[in-house]
Amino acid sequence: MTKRPSIFMRTLSTPLILILVLAFLLALAAVVNSGPFNQVVIDALVKVTLVVGLYVFIGNSGVISFGHIGFTCLGAYATAWLTIPPLMKKMALPGLPDLILETKLPFGIAIILGGLFAALFALLVGKILMRLSGIAASIATFAMLAVINTVYSNWERVTGATSSVVGIPIIRVVWPYFLVASAAILIAHFYSISRSGLALRAARDEAIAASASGVDIGRERLIAFVISAFIAGLGGALSAHSVGVVTPDTFYLNLTFICLSMLVVGGMNSLSGAVMGVVILSVIIQVLRQFEKGVDIGGTILSIPNGLQEITIGIVMVVILIARPSGLTRNTEIVWRGWPFKRVSAAAES
Repeated sequence: MTKRPSIFMRTLSTPLILILVLAFLLALAAVVNSGPFNQVVIDALVKVTLVVGLYVFIGNSGVISFGHIGFTCLGAYATAWLTIPPLMKKMALPGLPDLILETKLPFGIAIILGGLFAALFALLVGKILMRLSGIAASIATFAMLAVINTVYSNWERVTGATSSVVGIPIIRVVWPYFLVASAAILIAHFYSISRSGLALRAARDEAIAASASGVDIGRERLIAFVISAFIAGLGGALSAHSVGVVTPDTFYLNLTFICLSMLVVGGMNSLSGAVMGVVILSVIIQVLRQFEKGVDIGGTILSIPNGLQEITIGIVMVVILIARPSGLTRNTEIVWRGWPFKRVSAAAES
């Protein structure tokens, strides 16, 4: 008789293992104690937050969203409005409401409000978009991204248009990014095993049967859409505080491509795939960036043309999808079952 997995293994082992992976990055940053390396780790933790946000909607609904980086933009600008010194806002962004112009909040509160702002926007537009399915829904999310980018690129008195918005407090320490990324993993995991998450995955796999069983597919998609937007908004706020500058084009096609690539490479239908995809592609991106700058090997400077990293990521994604169509994790979750770790399918876990 097969022993039934413990409650711990079925509910907490996956997110805790993934958080331990992030904790290793945190410890590595502390040991290296280098500003540039800290920034690399911070970038990876921001990407983890963004890709986990993508997983909450795409992984559970099966609907590809090209618009979630729009929520990242909303979160980034929201935290900028709330943390830039009032005098700078009055000069650079005079169109903001007086209450926001006079407000300067701690970055922790501003980050959460940035996530809530993105979630509120998702709730409003999601009531319309979530009525669509398949390619129509995907195109609609891309249209949403284009609208957000166009508005923020032209609303000069509120967003600075295409000019860089500066004055955002820069957070150089790594632990706040680790905490938010860990929280994102926990939110994503507990949503996926919730009644709503299970219903949405049932609709993803068998829409007709789920609908016949009483699942309100539009409602369940909307819930996932709002939760994922909240996490994406948190990631956008973190991104703003990691560099201290925001522009609309930072949160557009390039970031969309990179984040979707990370999710696809890791495995779209598993939380473990979302995190591991970020870790693996982040390493590849950093190696390529070093070669773009030039690497001294035995007295010879080796370098590659600028922009080659996007081409390489595309090639890597194609190769991985040919070898493993369901991603590197094969849409499985990493769980603790003694030693060593054991992978179980996302479907089996649910």
